[in-house]
Amino acid sequence: MPYSNLTLVQLTRYLHLPESQVRKLVDRGVIPSRRVNGELIFSREEVHRWLEKQIGISDESELGLVEAALDRSVQAGGKEELVTISELIPAGAIAVPLIAKTRDSVIRSMTELAVGTGLLWDGTAMAEAVKEREELHSTALESGVALLHSRRPLPGILGDTFIVLGKLSKGIPFGGGFNNLTDIFFLICSMEDRIHLRILTRLSRLLTYPDFLVKLRESENEHVIRELLKITELVIVSKI
Repeated sequence: MPYSNLTLVQLTRYLHLPESQVRKLVDRGVIPSRRVNGELIFSREEVHRWLEKQIGISDESELGLVEAALDRSVQAGGKEELVTISELIPAGAIAVPLIAKTRDSVIRSMTELAVGTGLLWDGTAMAEAVKEREELHSTALESGVALLHSRRPLPGILGDTFIVLGKLSKGIPFGGGFNNLTDIFFLICSMEDRIHLRILTRLSRLLTYPDFLVKLRESENEHVIRELLKITELVIVSKI
């Protein structure tokens, strides 16, 4: 999906919300906008970043509503359903432990892990895109997890949408402004922005599920981690 401008009508379709509700958000300055020749115009990239921010500060019930809205939007467009997070992680795409000691070495190790799946063709380009995103605003969360991704989808260097997961044996400073250490990293490699938002929402729901992170930190092999993801996600999906 190209990063262009949206009209108000296009934005309501993109967000799958009533026009009256979108107008209220715009009037309150919640959704970034500008006027061109008297018409409201929205940058698709700014809207995407706004949605990412909303996902990051929402609780479980709010995330459920966001995911349901994204699902309805996809269904209206006749696209395929999102497969589970555990299915989006290819074989061999979980590193326990991830070998890295700095922010840059984490990004490098995670992109190398992604290249090893055969679905990422240019690890250097992905690493640079992830660094650029981190410098713009860290993806590290207060929970000690970072959801690494580029500012925009990079379909030209990807064979498909997928995720890789790395877990450090000891956390490191990674930004985010929480004065904490980060030890768990997901790298989201998506083909288009809407699927990226759906993955981000689903991952956020996993991270806020009771005891999920405790169990993830205790898990020492790929099989156990996959089972944890699968079982937790089944519970979450049943609540949508």
